[in-house]
Formats: sequence, structure tokens, C-alpha cells
Amino acid sequence: MREKHRLQQAKGREAQAEGNAKAALEGRSFLYVGGRDCQVAHLRQIASSYGANLIHHDGGLREAVSRIDNVLPSVDCVFCPIDCISHDACLRVKTGCKKWEKAFVPLRNGSKSSFARALESLSQGDPIQ
Repeated sequence: MREKHRLQQAKGREAQAEGNAKAALEGRSFLYVGGRDCQVAHLRQIASSYGANLIHHDGGLREAVSRIDNVLPSVDCVFCPIDCISHDACLRVKTGCKKWEKAFVPLRNGSKSSFARALESLSQGDPIQ
């Protein structure tokens, strides 16, 4: 019986830690440039589960790349999947992030899990490049 109680306490601590970590991103706003259009709703849902807002820019496919400059001042951090973004958009994001002193987080790929891992790292207080 004691073992069961300890296990329940450990699960409770893990849930509390997860809740605290997710609260660390509450109210933050992120820009995601590039990626696959079919995943944007899923990415927004992941960000929302952390209490964050996700703004998406397609990286220049249909939207003007110059729009990135207008959005950057209002976000806390920018994510770019390096496999699904044009060179021009990536360069514009990196330059804008330096100008506005925003965190730039390159993602290995445009998968949902890659984005979720990045948010989890941020929520844990891991430094952003």
C-alpha cells in the first residue's frame, strides 16, 4: 500500500511540475515561419496547450516575406523549421531577430514533435540560442 501511495505522490509531483513548466509560457507569443500549411492548426493547438499564442507566416509562398518585419516586434520568439523554409525568409528572420533582440529557434524539421520538444525545452527554462 505504501508503494502505491508513493507512486501516486510521484505522479502528482510530475503533474505539478508539468503544470508549472507550461505556465512559464503562458501569455507568450511566438512566430513560426515556414513549415507545412497542413500542420499549422496542430502547431497552434500545441502552443495553446502551453497558454501561448502562435502566429504563422508561410515563409513567402503566398504571404509577402516583408510581413515578417511587421510581426517580429510583437513576438517573444521565432521558430523556423530548417527543412521547410526559403533561404530568403530564413535570412530575413535571423536579421530581424538580431535587430529586435528576439530569440531565434531553428527546428530540425517541420514536424509537430520537433515544435513540441522546443516548447518543452523553453518551458523548462532551457536557454534559447
